[in-house]
Amino acid sequence: TGGTANVDEALRWKQDFSNRSDAEMALATQFAFESGPIIEWAKSLKDAGIDIPIHIGIAGPAKLQTMIKFAIACGVGPSLRVLQRRAKDVTKLLLPFEPTEVISELAAHAAANPDTNIVKVHFFPLGGIKTNANWAISNGGSAAVPVNAS
Repeated sequence: TGGTANVDEALRWKQDFSNRSDAEMALATQFAFESGPIIEWAKSLKDAGIDIPIHIGIAGPAKLQTMIKFAIACGVGPSLRVLQRRAKDVTKLLLPFEPTEVISELAAHAAANPDTNIVKVHFFPLGGIKTNANWAISNGGSAAVPVNAS
């Protein structure tokens, strides 16, 4: 069998373990490029009684070609749509992908829904660790406030 049935069973097991133990639990995800499917998935987990905090994987800044290569290799096909739309816009082809939009949308969702189970993000530095670190620092780092904001 396999597929989502195994994942659903594993999530229920993890929730049950979390309920009966003092273990600090979280769900860490693969990387994504857009917020809508993430938010819907997180809501579906809560609706199914799974309230373990979620740490969302975010693709760090990288060239579009690099992002597409990793998306295909890692099997995040549904998220590939956002990259394909970007690739069709010739003006954006040479610009690096940055996760600003997806992070802003997740932050707005968290602000509007304080009971959300999405509690953290973690980066996949697909364009390199230094590039990712520099981007994170210039966009507020762990403070979630841009360092150049007054």
